[in-house]
Amino acid sequence: MRSAATTAAELTADALSEDLLEVLELCAYYEQLSGGAFRARLPGRGLDPCAVVKGWAVQRAADLLKAEGATTFCLNAGGDVVTAGEPEPGRPWRVGVRHPEQPLAVCAVLESRNGAIATSAAYERGSHILDGRSGAPATGLMSVTVVAGDLVTADALATAAFAMGEEGITWAADRPDCEILIVDDSRRVHRTAGLALAS
Repeated sequence: MRSAATTAAELTADALSEDLLEVLELCAYYEQLSGGAFRARLPGRGLDPCAVVKGWAVQRAADLLKAEGATTFCLNAGGDVVTAGEPEPGRPWRVGVRHPEQPLAVCAVLESRNGAIATSAAYERGSHILDGRSGAPATGLMSVTVVAGDLVTADALATAAFAMGEEGITWAADRPDCEILIVDDSRRVHRTAGLALAS
């Protein structure tokens, strides 16, 4: 039995759950992929894997639904969305993306079938996304929306791109099997050609 004085730094991989190890591995992967802009450990702040945990947990819930036989659903966790199937034959799910300056308006409506959509922005929680390279609040972008095959990918890429600022626009657009919708601080909209906008 470990003493109460045992610190997190003293814990070994054997003492961590498989789920926590998976989350930490994802954090390390996206830190490397983003050149350090996405970072779960910042000096003076300790470990904060929240940028991965939400997408990971919601995707896990969606996977459990599928494992129990659910084939048609839309799981929305505070704007991070996983979809399966179609609500009606031939009709995709329609997912609204909040306008970064108008809380009661949407800036786009996206179509989704068997995929995930995540948005990172500062309009709900203020400047909570930090650039891991400097430790300072991220600047340059108002919102980043990523569409991907799973919510872990969509959520982590959206956060990483937001943390990178303007360079995150090209970086996110270059990620394979993803589509983006980004609004920068000059209110310009950037989107990839394959983004499925609802008509």
